[in-house]
Amino acid sequence: QVQLVDSGGGLVQAGGSLRLSCAASRRTYGMYAMGWFRQAPGKEREFVAAISRNGDSTVYADSVKGRFTISRDNAKNTVALQMSSLKPEDTAVYYCAAARVYLSATRMEYDTWGQGTQVTVSS
Repeated sequence: QVQLVDSGGGLVQAGGSLRLSCAASRRTYGMYAMGWFRQAPGKEREFVAAISRNGDSTVYADSVKGRFTISRDNAKNTVALQMSSLKPEDTAVYYCAAARVYLSATRMEYDTWGQGTQVTVSS
């Protein structure tokens, strides 16, 4: 089973940018769809973005569409989330995750999770 390590979170002012990264432990990483989810205090974990196994398809939550970009490098076993025009409501712990499907926005299909990285956007 692939293992994931998230990184790149931090504190940023509204309107700023951050880039999150996730490193996978196995070369079979290319068999997994990869996603980013987030969880704010007192709220359920929600879908943010996902990318297909070979990187040719992506899907985004409406709340981040046009501001966030997900990408992957299968040669390096990494996936990234470039976040721009950040808003205070983007504040959350962000998790990368892997699913043994082609592409999914459904949380229940993801069975491997990173440890999470905190993103805080100040107003």
